[in-house]
Amino acid sequence: MDTKAYIESGILELYVAGRLTEQENQEVYALLKQYPELLQEVLEIEGAVVKLTAAVSPRANGFNAIRPQLTNDTKIVELQPKKKNNWIAYTGWAASILLAGGLLWTLNQKTDLEQQLQTADTENLYLETQIEDARTDLAATKNLLNVIRDKDIITVPLGGQGDYASSFAKVYWNKADNTIYVDGEGLPNAPDGKVWQVWSLTLNPLTPTSLGTIDDFNTDDNKIFTIANANESQAFGITLEPEGGSESPTMEQLYTLGVVNATP
Repeated sequence: MDTKAYIESGILELYVAGRLTEQENQEVYALLKQYPELLQEVLEIEGAVVKLTAAVSPRANGFNAIRPQLTNDTKIVELQPKKKNNWIAYTGWAASILLAGGLLWTLNQKTDLEQQLQTADTENLYLETQIEDARTDLAATKNLLNVIRDKDIITVPLGGQGDYASSFAKVYWNKADNTIYVDGEGLPNAPDGKVWQVWSLTLNPLTPTSLGTIDDFNTDDNKIFTIANANESQAFGITLEPEGGSESPTMEQLYTLGVVNATP
């Protein structure tokens, strides 16, 4: 096979541009495996066209740009075009143009497809996260309902105090496992630099014991918090304290207070 003539025919440019039939593609592919020089030519065509599409800039005016610099005495010889049609060169240039257009279109399509796939993956991941969160929330809700409906649970309503009469909360106390569930739906979000702190109280004498702060109150959706309580509580209170909590309650910031009923 005359590989030089085959290269000059322009068919390899059309192959790279994807402008051949399926049968022609198979024929060229078989020749590429058989003749390394043809494969090398294809690789060079691809590299040349990528550079061409990135760097092509038309030259300004050609011969006309230098015509004014020529003197009147300069003899200008007009070159006559050859009568022989170089159809191989024309075919090669045409194939290169088709190849450049084909590569640009393919690159654009590839980029769009990658973006669509990435968007779809992100949406699927977000949906999976939402579903998992919903399942977790549903399980937690069912568990909480089972807890507060338990016949041995002690329910302690906490009423608003003083200037905060519109505030309210509720404590569900499970003495069996030394746990309370604080429903703080009736409390406002804590201001910057402040946190809600929960107190266990004995009444005679009045002795407060901190059960800890609710640091994630503002970001929690259901406003129900699980807190350990091994104290013999006679009342519960909630105050607004500086971040980190206080050793003793700030009575001026006592929002809610409720006494434990001796009978569940």
